[in-house]
Amino acid sequence: MHFLSILITASLASSAIAHPGPHRKATRAEIARRGELSARCSEHVGQYNDRRRKRSLSKRQNTTTVEITTESPYYHTIQNETCVLTPEVTAGPYWWRNSQTLRQDMTEGQPGVPLLLDVGVLDMATCEPLEGVLVDFWHCNATGKYSSFSGLPADEPIDTILAELNVTDFEIGKSDIHTDEVTFLRGMWPTDRNGMVEMKSIFPGFYYGRAIHIHIQVHTDWVLRENGTLASGKTVSTGQVFFDEALEQEIMALQPYASVTEFDRLTNDLDNTYNNENTGAYNALVSVVPMDGKDVTNGMIGYVTIGVDTEAVESFPV
Repeated sequence: MHFLSILITASLASSAIAHPGPHRKATRAEIARRGELSARCSEHVGQYNDRRRKRSLSKRQNTTTVEITTESPYYHTIQNETCVLTPEVTAGPYWWRNSQTLRQDMTEGQPGVPLLLDVGVLDMATCEPLEGVLVDFWHCNATGKYSSFSGLPADEPIDTILAELNVTDFEIGKSDIHTDEVTFLRGMWPTDRNGMVEMKSIFPGFYYGRAIHIHIQVHTDWVLRENGTLASGKTVSTGQVFFDEALEQEIMALQPYASVTEFDRLTNDLDNTYNNENTGAYNALVSVVPMDGKDVTNGMIGYVTIGVDTEAVESFPV
């Protein structure tokens, strides 16, 4: 799979860039298109509120067939701002096709503050919910490690890591730098008839040169292998979502997050991907509420509306 990069280069405290390859600044036309898509659907996003019901997440048997009953989302409201994702945003070096697995609970016992991601997916061409699209999530654990790449250091920039591995001409998803077969904090699940999907995870940690983030892709016309990994499909969205700085400070003071002391966490305002994702009248911040209604450190529900530009499609065989 090939991904183009349209990251805006921000002024960073460190000169290291976490994701390799050329980082082209988004053009005015691209920013204007996303802003227009978001504004076009703002009223529809508000009406989306009435289609959601509060239900608890229950454990389901994983299946590899297309006929899947999705778990209803937990939170019953959705923000009016929309995070418009596009195929051109980088998937990052830690995407690995053999690790993305069909399931709603991707925690695998990883320690950290519980997080239920409640995601609504809208077709920005029609402003209608997208049913049956496969939403793909992955992020690092509380100490900055990605599964399948847990043998790589979290305290070095990716360019340094690639140089140490003697890897040149790195290509995401094709250049093989994975170190293990573990799959924690990776999962995929299709949207229900209301365009909703919920994923059980933990609040992410951070690694060198990047703000705290979660990767998300949306696939249409998808086909799975028998083991629940993606065989083929069309990628209509690739992007990253982020969290509020005050929330991050609160969570990072807890263990095991606080055990990372070798390097400083990059804040959102200094992260080039964050600045790109929040350009042109849309919002890549996840809104959160405490699971118990009192304290987010006991667990939180995070919700975000993803706007998908279905006119920009990248087809791929995995």
